[in-house]
Amino acid sequence: MAITSANQLELLQTAEAVAREKMIDPGLVVEAMEESLARAAKSRYGSEMDIQVSIDRKTGRATFTRVRTVVDEEELENYQAEMTVDQAKPYFVAPKPNQNAVWLRDGQALTDFAGSPQVGDQFTEEVPPVEMGRIAAQSAKQVILQKVREAERDRQYEEFKDRAGTIINGVVKREEYGNVIVDVGRGEGILRRNEKIGRESYRNGDRIRCYIKDVRREARGPQIFLSRTAPEFMAELFKMEVPEIYDGIIEIKAVARDPGSRAKIAVISYDGSIDPVGACVGMRGSRVQAVVNELQGEKIDIIPWNEDMPTFLVNALQPAEVSKVVLDEDAERIEVVVPDEQLSLAIGRRGQNVRLASQLTGLDIDIMTEEEESQRRQKEFEERTQLFMDTLDLDEFFAQLLVAEGFTTLEEVAYVELDELLVIDGVDEGTAEELQTRAREYLEAEAQKALESARALGAEDSLINFEGLTPKMVEVLAKDGVKTLEDFATCADWELAGGWTTENGERHKDEGLLEPFDMSLEEAQHLVMTARVLLGWVDPTELEAEAEDDEEALEGAEDAQA
Repeated sequence: MAITSANQLELLQTAEAVAREKMIDPGLVVEAMEESLARAAKSRYGSEMDIQVSIDRKTGRATFTRVRTVVDEEELENYQAEMTVDQAKPYFVAPKPNQNAVWLRDGQALTDFAGSPQVGDQFTEEVPPVEMGRIAAQSAKQVILQKVREAERDRQYEEFKDRAGTIINGVVKREEYGNVIVDVGRGEGILRRNEKIGRESYRNGDRIRCYIKDVRREARGPQIFLSRTAPEFMAELFKMEVPEIYDGIIEIKAVARDPGSRAKIAVISYDGSIDPVGACVGMRGSRVQAVVNELQGEKIDIIPWNEDMPTFLVNALQPAEVSKVVLDEDAERIEVVVPDEQLSLAIGRRGQNVRLASQLTGLDIDIMTEEEESQRRQKEFEERTQLFMDTLDLDEFFAQLLVAEGFTTLEEVAYVELDELLVIDGVDEGTAEELQTRAREYLEAEAQKALESARALGAEDSLINFEGLTPKMVEVLAKDGVKTLEDFATCADWELAGGWTTENGERHKDEGLLEPFDMSLEEAQHLVMTARVLLGWVDPTELEAEAEDDEEALEGAEDAQA
């Protein structure tokens, strides 16, 4: 087959038809045709030649052009597509009007031939069209189909990439190994079996509503991943059913789901006259019931959001009643005390209620009954009483008085203001001074023992005399192999103060060497950086500059929020 005047216009007609069918740019189809014709021409003239084809977008005429590029002599590799400056000189003349040859420089046709050809110049000359045999025609067809498929995939990706995070309606096409393939209009989405609610099953032709969780560009085409179990799916459903959420008057702050069984959703209203819970429930439960029906009967608890985390947790644990909440912000844990008869309700079937409350608040929750808390407090009271009896040589009654007044450690007794001891019944000034003397003598003796132990373990004076570390801290460090200031300076802050690590969605406690001494992460950071400055590892001026930058960034963020 030759590209002659008889079928030139047919090329454009074919391109238009394919583009219309695949809903892509006709120009992309024409480019694919140009590439396929160029490949066919190379098989005729030689694969080493640089043959380019251009199809006129109006007439359909295909022009076959051989291109040769001027290169440095030492870079000449392909004699069919490249030539040196000396080889190019005979051709470097203004073409005659009837010649189909053009010199290009920076993509523009040359009109001045006063000098010599330059590296990068291109000499193009038209060559006769090729006769396409059956094999060449088949190859050209494959190239066009491949290019069209790529253009179609790009079009699908561009269409759906910005729709991630929204709800889409589709039609079930088929089910493969538990995964549902969904027709979503100009593409296909996949609903994996772990993204289906419970034991949902679908038949071909069923209509389905899903959340677009992710859109990825892959070699086999754009992959549209759908979900019906994502918490965001529920949030988007409420946005569709509750106009106040769509308008921004009510905001969904958090969602936690046990798909197909139960869910909790926290909402807040920015209009004092609108009840966020009532608005989401709707008249006679009409709004929330529409969401429940879509989620296969999933029970939904709608909870008012509160910035005060303990208050929010009390709401999140509904319908259980809470007696007491203790929040540990550093550990991101919260301790909840409930009446004995409310324990099973607070935990829920198979731990469902407390698990959802934990997901909603982002905190680890420990639940105990009032009786269990009472027993724990009694045990702590007895342990502290025994501590004061053993170390201060007190009788049980006097030791209990100290504990009842809130003293928990010897350091508190030794270094507290004298007036705080005088408020205890039966304690005069002399007794208070005697208590502090005994506490200090005991602590000094313990410190001396720790110091001797640390030296015996190999701790050096550089670490022992480092301000901020007590003898007991040095002893603990020495037992772990940290014996010099250099060793200490290489420690990470979390190694000293402890922390939390999240693996596979579960948080694990990292014990710190100095954590028993109530060392915070900030204190550990300060000590380590001070050690590095003393050793000359860090320039203190750089630290000051970083601190100023951090302070300016913080002020800028506060101003932006204001």
